[in-house]
Amino acid sequence: MKIVLINGSPKTSRSNSGTLLMDLKKYLVGINTTSDTDKPEIEELSFNKTVLSENVLTELQKADVLVYACPLYVDGIPAHLLSCLIQLESVNWQTRQLHVYGIVNCGFYEGIQAEPALNILQNWCTKAGLIWGGGIGVGGGGALQQMPTIENGHGPKAPVEKALFAMADTICQHRIQENSYVSVAFPRFLYKMAAQMGWRKMVKANGGKVKDLGKHPD
Repeated sequence: MKIVLINGSPKTSRSNSGTLLMDLKKYLVGINTTSDTDKPEIEELSFNKTVLSENVLTELQKADVLVYACPLYVDGIPAHLLSCLIQLESVNWQTRQLHVYGIVNCGFYEGIQAEPALNILQNWCTKAGLIWGGGIGVGGGGALQQMPTIENGHGPKAPVEKALFAMADTICQHRIQENSYVSVAFPRFLYKMAAQMGWRKMVKANGGKVKDLGKHPD
């Protein structure tokens, strides 16, 4: 089984989408070392431009599973990723049994905020004639890069890891799951405080003042 992990973040490095796909890959490999399922061939691609090359299109048509991971942009998916999906609608897929899964992370604390974006991916599957395998909406995405390395199943990242493990198992069994929504195991008020500290730090780093955050345009 060939699985293609697609990073739909516009960032070329250190993206939360990349972090989530890295964790998913770890579980995919781990599950297949302890089960009778065929060891998957895993390929990683990055969609950070508006047009896909012919080489990428060729590789995608060889896949059995596509997994998209992207950030939430204004309740939807990034514009460049949408452009890529539109391009893929015209592809003559060799197999109609191709399963598609999605992971959408958002800066909001509540993972349910990613529901519209997952619906976009699901609707795209319907139009392209592919099978929607299910998705995960991850809340508190802004904290993922700062999470300490802790044993799996423990710490503030535990709910996210549990959801990713469940998706990995679903993928390996070539099954379909319901969309699920999780948040980091971190108090909401502390997450909000950390975000406010981040904004203040960015303002000062760019030569502004904290009070500028409350200014309205003239």
